Amino acid sequence: MVTAAVTVLAVTDEPLDLAAHEAAVADRRAGAVVSFQGVVRDHDHGRPVTLLEYEGHPSAADVLREVAAEVAADPDVYAVAVSHRIGRLDIGDVALVAAVSTAHRAAAFAACARLVDEAKARLPIWKRQVFADGTEEWVNCP
Repeated sequence: MVTAAVTVLAVTDEPLDLAAHEAAVADRRAGAVVSFQGVVRDHDHGRPVTLLEYEGHPSAADVLREVAAEVAADPDVYAVAVSHRIGRLDIGDVALVAAVSTAHRAAAFAACARLVDEAKARLPIWKRQVFADGTEEWVNCP
């Protein structure tokens, strides 16, 4: 049995590169590469947002590796790449990038969705939202 490649490019304060994630999962056997970008939007629950700030626990990269390895353990998956950004992000900035390659599209969509959902659920990364009226709130805090 061939083990899928896992690339965790970063938990970083640097901008994320979708093309680099897609290149990291390139595989001659792959008939499908599905990628995802989580982009900072200008609203949340009807309130205008001006910026986000992500703060991560030192274990965040290790947790991200665990999540990626679990997704990569699926025999349909050839390769996985995922990164999460921390620090200040403005509207339109990319906070999360994920890419998965498989032989067929259904498996790639399912694996990428699982990768994103598990990362969002398990990563010890917390988000501070700043609203247009100057108020703020923390999201996903323990």
